[in-house]
Amino acid sequence: MDLNKDVKYIKGVGPNRVKLLNNLGIFTLKDLITYYPRTYEDRSKPKSICECVNGEEALIEGVVCSRLSDVRIPHKTMQKLIVRDETMSATITWFNQSYLKNRFEVGKKYRFYGKISNQYGKITMTSPVFDDIDKTQNTGRIIPIYPLTFNLSQNILRKIIEAGLAEIEGNLKETLPDDLLKEYKLEEINQAIKSIHFPQEFEDFNKARNRLVFEELFIVQLALLELKNNYMTQEKGIKFDENAKMSDIINKLPFKLTKAQLRVLEEIDENMESEKSMNRLLQGDVGSGKTVVAMCAAYKAVKSGYQAAIMAPTAILATQHLENFKKIFDDLNIKCELLISGITKKKKEELLEKLKNGEIDIIIGTHALIEENVIFKNLGLVVTDEQHRFGVKQRTKISKKGQNPDVLVMTATPIPRTLALILYGDLDISIIDELPPNRKKIETFAVRKNMTDRINHFIQKQIEQGRQAYIVCPLVEENEELDLKSVEKIYETYKTEIFPQYRVEYIHGKMKQKDKDNIMKEFKEGKINILISTTVIEVGVDVPNANIMVVENAERFGLAQLHQLRGRVGRGEYESYCVLKFEGKSENVRERMKVMCDTNDGFIISEKDLELRGAGDFFGTMQHGLPEFKIANLFEDISILKLAQSAANKIVSQDPKLEKDENKKLKELIKDKFSSRIEI
Repeated sequence: MDLNKDVKYIKGVGPNRVKLLNNLGIFTLKDLITYYPRTYEDRSKPKSICECVNGEEALIEGVVCSRLSDVRIPHKTMQKLIVRDETMSATITWFNQSYLKNRFEVGKKYRFYGKISNQYGKITMTSPVFDDIDKTQNTGRIIPIYPLTFNLSQNILRKIIEAGLAEIEGNLKETLPDDLLKEYKLEEINQAIKSIHFPQEFEDFNKARNRLVFEELFIVQLALLELKNNYMTQEKGIKFDENAKMSDIINKLPFKLTKAQLRVLEEIDENMESEKSMNRLLQGDVGSGKTVVAMCAAYKAVKSGYQAAIMAPTAILATQHLENFKKIFDDLNIKCELLISGITKKKKEELLEKLKNGEIDIIIGTHALIEENVIFKNLGLVVTDEQHRFGVKQRTKISKKGQNPDVLVMTATPIPRTLALILYGDLDISIIDELPPNRKKIETFAVRKNMTDRINHFIQKQIEQGRQAYIVCPLVEENEELDLKSVEKIYETYKTEIFPQYRVEYIHGKMKQKDKDNIMKEFKEGKINILISTTVIEVGVDVPNANIMVVENAERFGLAQLHQLRGRVGRGEYESYCVLKFEGKSENVRERMKVMCDTNDGFIISEKDLELRGAGDFFGTMQHGLPEFKIANLFEDISILKLAQSAANKIVSQDPKLEKDENKKLKELIKDKFSSRIEI
C-alpha cells in the first residue's frame, strides 16, 4: 500500500476534483486520510415530529404521504413534500431542486435531517439532507463536517475520504511502540483513523482523537529532544573569558537596565563561561530591551578574542541595529560593520576581507551573512532573530562558520511559559518580563466604521503637532470575498480625498526590498507623514516620532500580531495611540478587541490569543518552523502535551539517538515531519 499515491487515483476524484483537493492541501492518499473533520453532527438519533423545537437541527423519520409538488414563486420554484410519523405530519421544502421530482415514493419511509421551523404548531423542514430508511450516507450516524473549498461539497468530500479509507482498510503500519500504546492506553492506528472520520459513538471519537493528538505532540517532542541531544553531544563549545566582564559595558550605557535584563544577562554570562555551547532563546515583549542584552553578550565575546554575528530579518532592521551598536561600541574601539545585499560589490569585498582577517569584531546583517563567501576569522557568538527559529537551515548554516559558537535566538512573540518550555524544548529559555520604566502605555481604542471621521480628525491634529501615523491593512490585493480594503485603495483614498495636504506613502511585502527600505528610511527621517502598510512594519524598526497607528479590519488579525504591530508606536517621548477599527458582532471579536484595550502585556495577550483562536492561527505555524498541527490544539490539549513530553523524555533518556529496533519507526516519523525544517 502506497500512502504517497497521488490522490487523483482515488475512486471518485477525477481531473476536476483533484484541483479542488489540492486547494485543501490534499495531494496524496496520506494527506486524504489525515484530513481531519473540523466538527461533527449527530444525525444518529431520530426525534418524533411532535417533539421538534423551532430553530433546531433534527433528524426525523417519516412516511411520504403525497407526491412531491412544484410551487412557482417569484424567480424560483419550491418543491414540497408531506411526510408523517406516528405523532403528526411535517412539510419538507426545497428550492429549485426539480430533479427531486421522482425521488420519493408514496408510502415509503425516509430519513430527513435539517433545520426545523415550528410556526403555530405546523412543522416545516427546509432543504434537508435525506436517505432511504436503510441507507446511512447522509443520516443515521454521526457525520463528519470538513473544512471545504469553493465547489466541493461535504457529501462529495465524505465519499472520497470513504474511498481512501477503503484503500487502507486495516493495513496501516503502527507508528508507535507497543509499550507506549499499552502504557498510555492509546488506540491502534487503523481504528483511530477510521473512528476520527466516522465514529459510531462519540466515545469512539474521543479515543481516536486522544491517540492522534498524542502522536502528533509526541513526535514534536522527540524531534526537539533529538535536536537538544545533537547540541549537547557535539564537541565542546567555547569557554569565554571570565575576566571579560559584562558589567564594564553595562556601566557605560546611558540608561539603567531593568532587573529582568540583568537576570537574563546573568544566565547568558554563566552559559558563555561554561564549556557547553549556549543555545538559548531570549523571549521579550516588544520594547523590552532584547537588543541591549545582545550587545552585552557580543561585548563579552569580543573581549574574549572572538567575533560576533547579529542576524536580522530585514536590511532596515540590520541598519538600525548597527546605529545602536555603534553608539556604544565606537567609544570602546570595537569595530562594527553592516553586511546587507544592497552594498556595492567593492565595499562587500573589502568587508569580507576584513572579516576574514579579524579586523571586524561585530558583523550585523541579513541573510547575506550565511552566504558561502562569508568567512570569519574566529566566530564565537551568533545572535539570530525569531525568523531563524528551530535550527532551520539558516541558524545551522551560520553556526557552522565557527567552532561551535554560542547561539542566542531572540523573539518578540511572547508565548505562554508552559508552551515555550515545551515548544522550544531544544533551547534554554530566558524571559525579559518587564519593560523599561520610560516606556509609555499605548492608549488603545477599538472602534466601528462610523467613527472614521473622528479618527481622521484626530490623526490630523497629531500631524499638525509634528507627529506621524501608520495605517495598517490586512491585504495587498482587493479580495471581494472578504471585502477587505487593499493597501493601494486605502492609499489612494488617504492621499487624494482625506489628506491631500500631507505626504502619504505605502509599503507592502510584494515590493522590492530596496523600495521598502527607502520608504522606511524616509518615514524614519520624518519626510513622510502617513505610512499605509501591511504587517511588514511589524518587525522592529524604531520611528520615535510616529505615535499613532490605525489598524483597518482589526478583527482579521491575531491578538499577538496586533500587539506586535502596536509596539511600533510608543517608542519616543510622545503620548501614543493605537486605534483598532473592526467589523463583526460576534462575542469572540468583541472579547478579542477588549483584551487589546485592557492590557499592554504581551504574555497575557498571547495566553488569550491561544485560548480564543487555537494554536494553528496563533503561531502562524510555518514561521515557527513547527510542523502544522493537523489535530492537536495546544491550548485545549496541554494535558496530553505533558504526557507526550514525559513519554518522549523517557525514550530519549534510554536511547538518545533512537537506534534501538523498536524506536527506528519513530526516527522515520521525525524525518517524515521535519526533514525540510531541521538537521536530523
